[in-house]
Amino acid sequence: MLACTATIVAAVLVVGLLSHPISPANDALAANPYLDAGTALSGPAPGFTLTDQFGHAVSLRSYRGRAVLLAFIDARCTTICPLTSAEMLDAQRLLGPAGRRVALLGIDANPTATAVGDVRAYSRVHGMLRSWRFLTGSSALLKRVWREYHIAVQIEAGQIDHTPALYAIAPDGRLARIYLTELAYAGIDQQAQLLAQELARLLPDHPRVRSSLPYSPIKPIAPTASVRLALARDGARDAGGASAAAGASAGRAPARIASTTRSTTIRLGPDRAPRLLLFFATWDSEVGNLRAQLVGLGRYATLARHTGLPAPTAIDEGSVEPSPAALGRLLDSLPQPLPYPVAVDRSGRVADGYGVEDQPWLTLVSGAGRILWGYDASANGWPSTSALTRDIRAALTHPAPPRSAAAAAGRRRLAGSPARLAALHAQAGELIGGAQALRARLRALRGYPVVLNVWASWCTPCQAEFPLFASASARYGRQTAFLGADVEDSPANARAFLADHRVSYPSYESLTSVLRALAPVSDVPMTVFVDPAGQTVHVHIGQYGSQAELDRDIEGYG
Repeated sequence: MLACTATIVAAVLVVGLLSHPISPANDALAANPYLDAGTALSGPAPGFTLTDQFGHAVSLRSYRGRAVLLAFIDARCTTICPLTSAEMLDAQRLLGPAGRRVALLGIDANPTATAVGDVRAYSRVHGMLRSWRFLTGSSALLKRVWREYHIAVQIEAGQIDHTPALYAIAPDGRLARIYLTELAYAGIDQQAQLLAQELARLLPDHPRVRSSLPYSPIKPIAPTASVRLALARDGARDAGGASAAAGASAGRAPARIASTTRSTTIRLGPDRAPRLLLFFATWDSEVGNLRAQLVGLGRYATLARHTGLPAPTAIDEGSVEPSPAALGRLLDSLPQPLPYPVAVDRSGRVADGYGVEDQPWLTLVSGAGRILWGYDASANGWPSTSALTRDIRAALTHPAPPRSAAAAAGRRRLAGSPARLAALHAQAGELIGGAQALRARLRALRGYPVVLNVWASWCTPCQAEFPLFASASARYGRQTAFLGADVEDSPANARAFLADHRVSYPSYESLTSVLRALAPVSDVPMTVFVDPAGQTVHVHIGQYGSQAELDRDIEGYG
């Protein structure tokens, strides 16, 4: 199965269209790293005629007289695209009756899923079947449209990589503004308001936007903070969903979750014991067998009760569900009650705070609120019970020690970093994912220079230069992305190494053969410098002998 990522790119990719960046009058908006205030465009929107999810021909010209939101969406995406879709729908709703004069269009950005059935399936699972026109066409037609709208689309090691661009087009067919979606669940309502305000500006009568949210950053809820989430059993009913009532009238138990407690909420945060979390959304079923995955996690939950392993909790991303009833319908369809709680994160703040980058996403959290392990089940496949157990035991064997005063000072220095860099800092010292996850992270960091240090726990020169990277990442980490790649190593030894050599960024399990796509890997240590467009611009072989030498390369190639 091909997974998808959405590339956040520098403005160079749309240089043919750009006029000037917007200068927000709102200071909070200008300082919010989780929102894109948009960049003003000029000139006519390139025309096209493509096929929608019903098999009908649709042209951009047919929407003259209406404002248009045009997004490039991967028909099988589980990362940024669902956020873009939700923001488009919400923006239209915020205009009330005037929203009927706004057309929502999507163009498929997945070169391997271009059938009408693919765009129809995405539209259906996201509750948008009759709310927009999701367009596709032949490979040649799509490539022409991608090129004319400066959309980069490629496949790298099974990952679909595309520019997550959304265009606002005026009723007369002029390009008005481009937005690049940020991977921030909590900011969906704010971004939708921004889109609605632009649409209101484009419509002749400038209708009122039915929202007045402030644009100050919404603080994520990290694992070190306590929060209570509604359990799905009651959450769907409280949110106005019809699933629970429908299930009861049909003789089914609503929201099928086994429970020994009457509590309607569950608390996350620091606790006496580690916890395994599964972040998911009902639309994951389009690209994987979500029902089987939820049942499979139940088998782990049963094992955990008898072996003392961390108990699982599932968290549904309510902020991007197609309706409040979607989760209840999914749970009602399961063959048996789940032996673990399912909660709902309607704010998106938990997903942001726990560094969720895809769906489904597994995270192991220590009792102190430290993320010990993360796994992208969409990119890497759902783990077997034995593989999941093995990885969790390995992560628990070498827990990270409390951060030192120097590490705390580094965190203060990095505070306020842009969202994608702050997500790296939140995973400081972790060993996560694998080759697929590393590739996805590199793509998601387009637009920033990247310093990738290749190391291994058995490498003495690596041990010697790690303090140099700790210092550099704390000083340059607000503008430059730092990553580690652990090669030819065991996860247990790597985690022990990271526990003793603290840095402000995560490392990925990898292989030298995989890294050769970036540079000719011959030995460790090695450091690869990647420019904002994703191109390798310099490779340093061997150990850095001084801080000045490393800093010079960061400044020269960053």
